[in-house]
Amino acid sequence: MKHVLLFFALLAGTSSFVSAQEKKAPQSPRVTAEGKNVTVAYGQPAKKGRVIFGELVPYGKVWRLGANEATEITFAKDGSFGGKPVKAGTYTLFTIPEANEWTFILNSELKQWGAYKYEEIKGKNVLEVKAKATKTKAPVEKLTLTVPANKLVVEWDETHVEVPVK
Repeated sequence: MKHVLLFFALLAGTSSFVSAQEKKAPQSPRVTAEGKNVTVAYGQPAKKGRVIFGELVPYGKVWRLGANEATEITFAKDGSFGGKPVKAGTYTLFTIPEANEWTFILNSELKQWGAYKYEEIKGKNVLEVKAKATKTKAPVEKLTLTVPANKLVVEWDETHVEVPVK
């Protein structure tokens, strides 16, 4: 009888723990986009009926390009980003969105939470490039970064931006 009670007590405790863990899952999961020489890890927020650019993500301000921890881009070997040379390694990837053009910034300070301390670390910027922003054919619900042949593509809401990457 003691073993049966012990079994049920353990079962109840385990299911409570699993249930609690499921409730704490991040609303914006960390996902990875991989290309030939480049890997990008970012928090993937959803639109959820909101106006994203110009409202939730203000124009003209540094953004972490995702949710939670700032986006990081890793180059497996020396390459280029927006036509500018980049040494192999991992960088924080920030953007400054505008309606028609975005600035992409690679910064050597890793493990940033958002872009809250950007002003303190902007001296560690490795490069900045600009890229044209265009309109998507249909709204994109979740922030999506992909690395097809020789470019980084950012799509969310009604915005599409591409940066050459090698």
